[in-house]
Amino acid sequence: MNVLLTSLEHKWSFTWRQPWIPAVTASKVQLCTHPPKPVIPSKKPFKVELIGGKRYSWCTCGYSKKQPFCDGSHKTKAQGLSPLRFVPEKDATVWLCGCKYTNNPPYCDGTHKQDFIVSAPLHEPTDS
Repeated sequence: MNVLLTSLEHKWSFTWRQPWIPAVTASKVQLCTHPPKPVIPSKKPFKVELIGGKRYSWCTCGYSKKQPFCDGSHKTKAQGLSPLRFVPEKDATVWLCGCKYTNNPPYCDGTHKQDFIVSAPLHEPTDS
């Protein structure tokens, strides 16, 4: 709000301006300070053949359609989560976690057998 006062006798002018206030924009802001939780794409681990020295990206969010590996879905569906990148030392057949709640990522540690996973709903991927 600008206010203009003018003295007719001395032809002085003063302008009083309201202090600058930044515009508030409507943006998508997460108000929760808790980290996002992954969805459960599988209640069983994935048996995979890994090649030693090759870089892999294990999906941590559960939204990937290329389970157990990342396809970038976290960028739109689980912002705040990112894939776990790892390089195995040698060729190996391993079991990668499918429930996303392992305490030894990316490897299965049997967490999928616990009640909170067994009773949880399974995430069904959508085309969107």
